[in-house]
Amino acid sequence: MSTHLNKIVATTRETVAANKARVPVSELERRAALHRPRGWANALSVRSACGPAVIAELKKASPSKGLIRADFNVEHLARQYETSGAAALSVLTDEPYFQGSLRNLELASAAVAIPCLRKDFTIDEYQIVEARAHRGDAILLIAAALTSEEMHRFTHTAHAIDLDVLIEVHTGEELDRVLALDEAPDAIGVNNRNLKTFAVRLETSLELAVRIPADVVRVAESGIATAADMVRLREAGFDAFLIGESLMRQPDPGAALSTLLAEAVSSIPVLHESAQ
Repeated sequence: MSTHLNKIVATTRETVAANKARVPVSELERRAALHRPRGWANALSVRSACGPAVIAELKKASPSKGLIRADFNVEHLARQYETSGAAALSVLTDEPYFQGSLRNLELASAAVAIPCLRKDFTIDEYQIVEARAHRGDAILLIAAALTSEEMHRFTHTAHAIDLDVLIEVHTGEELDRVLALDEAPDAIGVNNRNLKTFAVRLETSLELAVRIPADVVRVAESGIATAADMVRLREAGFDAFLIGESLMRQPDPGAALSTLLAEAVSSIPVLHESAQ
């Protein structure tokens, strides 16, 4: 685990401990029962069958880039993304490093019909119940931050309460561990950002694509900014594309997403022909 990730995970443990002291799991379970998960991975599969499936991310800031978007009306952005063709949303809930919150997840999810991923550093089962209690439909597990036993246990816990699981890898070794799990995730994401240097290489996804089974949703993450990027990754076998910063930096993220999707569809001959 990188030094930076170690620091974030340590902070997350403190946050979880504070949340546990403030809100008992029984209260979370009561709230969770009020939300019916909407099938995050299935939404991506359905959209991917007829065109690029974009997971539009609500991301205000990051440790490496600082503040990304000052004008951050969560409900407005979520609706913009849905109207502009996003298949699903990803909502950052880490506060210390990404200026996110569980409230943002709740607001975004309530504003749209498309399903939402809680994007955070999951290190405790409490956070999984917390995700559904705040209207999340899926959780993120980061292989670099977890043991194989933790990934298996957290996947099982999420599935038991009808949440989908996206496991994120950065290397072939991490992918090996995910593929060896007894209980498979619903989606496997390849993050093109190097955790140690923060450098982004789309080649990371391209190199690992062939090894990801076809029976899980294959997600490319980070560094996707153009239709050409999406076409290249789709041709390599990816079903969905998690896009955050490049959209968040646009004056009108929804319009930027619409343009990106239109350009991608027109660049894929099979999709273009079927649309005629």
